[in-house]
Amino acid sequence: QVQLVESGGGLVQAGGSLRLSCAASRNIFSINVMAWYRQAPGNQRELVALIFSGGSTKYADSVKGRFTISRDNAKKTVYLQMNSLKPEDTAVYYCNGVDRTGNYWGQGTQVTVSS
Repeated sequence: QVQLVESGGGLVQAGGSLRLSCAASRNIFSINVMAWYRQAPGNQRELVALIFSGGSTKYADSVKGRFTISRDNAKKTVYLQMNSLKPEDTAVYYCNGVDRTGNYWGQGTQVTVSS
């Protein structure tokens, strides 16, 4: 199993930047997919970005060109760099990891973008 702990959320003005971190309780090199999801009030949880163990990435259309996902296996951490933030990016952001042992979630971190 693995525990995931997010940090880095907060309040930022539109156009600003934030970097979210997801710290894992064990090495993540064996975790096939690490991802960030988000959920706004009244909405379903949606995929924001994911990164495979080999380093390839995928992004939701709404964040392409603005967000970047990365992973540092030595630090057991996955990051989400968010630039040019918009009010519609406001949500709770969750870290997710999937490997052969299960599907794991963090507790979430709130991101609020003011207009």
